[in-house]
Amino acid sequence: MKRINKRLSQLAIIFVAVGMLTMVGPFTANSLADSHYTTKDLNEQLVMATLWVQTSAEFRALCYQSFNLAKMNLDAFLASYSGSKKVAISVDVDETLIDNSVYEAFLIGNDFGYSSKTWGPWQSSGLATPYPGSIEFLNYAKLRGVEVFYITNIKMKYYEPASKKLKAMGFPFIDKEHLLFRTDTSDKQARRDIVEKDYVISLFLGDNLNDFLSVFRKKPIDTRSAEVDKIRE
Repeated sequence: MKRINKRLSQLAIIFVAVGMLTMVGPFTANSLADSHYTTKDLNEQLVMATLWVQTSAEFRALCYQSFNLAKMNLDAFLASYSGSKKVAISVDVDETLIDNSVYEAFLIGNDFGYSSKTWGPWQSSGLATPYPGSIEFLNYAKLRGVEVFYITNIKMKYYEPASKKLKAMGFPFIDKEHLLFRTDTSDKQARRDIVEKDYVISLFLGDNLNDFLSVFRKKPIDTRSAEVDKIRE
């Protein structure tokens, strides 16, 4: 684990500072179909995306914008809510509150794909960082009397390091009642249903449409796009 953590630290510096994108020749539909892509080939396509997350002021601005909008929507909800249930927020963790781009850089630098062998040590590494505005927003919600439920597909076997990490960062409601980790399924609807028995969910926060509705799960692109159009309002 120490070896992996050291390598993660090294790659965090390397990928924040330097970006290299290997350029390849022109593709045709046939050449794409006939090509066999290795993990290295696919990881090369992630270099610029990872650098953009780590270095661009624009990404930072978008984070603040998202959480400012969430605050506005929460205030509007509370101003009009007259129900008897307590108010809650449903929020995903990874890539919604937490920046794991250093882990992504580690995978790129070693030509690895995602693996539980590296994800476990990453959870304990202490190298993940909160997205700008995330801690402030959720603590603002707490001040307004709103509870936060973290509905995440982090597996239960990582509960201790993941919960310790979130608590150290300063996120509120880090306890077994509010941390709803993955047990037997990645479908989050059952966990959302648990929350909605006693609470009204004022906001859903996530980086994946499955964080909002299960209708998007395991559906083809055209179906997912059509479902988005249905609820565009």
